[in-house]
Amino acid sequence: MNKTLVVFILLFSVNAQSASWQITFPRSIETPSTIDEYPIQLLALALDQTGVNYQLKPSDNSLSKSKALDRLQDNREINVVWGMTNVQREKDLLPIRIPIFKGLIGWRLLLIREDMAERFTYIQQFEHLVKLSPLQGRDWPDTKILQSNGFDVITERTQTSLIKMLGRAQGDFFPRSIIEIWDELENTDVENNIQVQPSLGIRYPAAIYFFVNQKSVPLANLIKKGLEKAIENGTYEALFVEHYKTYIDKTQIESRTFYPLENAFLPEETPLDRKELWFDGKVNAPVEP
Repeated sequence: MNKTLVVFILLFSVNAQSASWQITFPRSIETPSTIDEYPIQLLALALDQTGVNYQLKPSDNSLSKSKALDRLQDNREINVVWGMTNVQREKDLLPIRIPIFKGLIGWRLLLIREDMAERFTYIQQFEHLVKLSPLQGRDWPDTKILQSNGFDVITERTQTSLIKMLGRAQGDFFPRSIIEIWDELENTDVENNIQVQPSLGIRYPAAIYFFVNQKSVPLANLIKKGLEKAIENGTYEALFVEHYKTYIDKTQIESRTFYPLENAFLPEETPLDRKELWFDGKVNAPVEP
């Protein structure tokens, strides 16, 4: 190998390591919560695992989930989004198929009004629950999942609006994941008392992934490489436990009835066979890195 080629390769390697990745995620329009903070921390963890230089920052404008997905598909303003996967979303965008919440997004508790508490004590089987009307986001993948399982879903655009609708008795319950519900309950300011129904839940296989634009293959590979390394060395599990053990304990999963739902919109490529990627009802002690 001639000296000129060797020098070129060395310079290329140095430049590749010193180049800085500019990564912009959508600034949420909702009140900041762990469901937004945790993915950012996990993304930073994954990037740290790769050893690259990077700048991770929010978009200048606040974006709804639907607008963020549109911007990403058009390759404008942002270059990474996290959201629930489905077949169409994986056609429009490039997924990194590692569920960043370990599927906990599909474990749903029920926000209800205090005046509905007694009625829920009479629900002894799924056929009783499906007669009630849940509230859900207009463009959320969960809406189609609930509808396909027989629910008559009432929709609105934002989580804040849905909470207010529940308080006004414009729906019977609002299913929220274990990772969302406790913070949302604490921050609600509706006049009617809202509470977490203590004995029931629903559960369906679901995954929130990081998505990038279809053309951003190098970025997708970089994030995937970092996540896989974090899984292998235990830091992925440690971050998950740090954020969500308290919420899981508070849920008292072992004393609840979770009605299983089908998710017909889950892509075939979903890595359901990788057990280490999914929450199974208990918190596992993370492997020491």
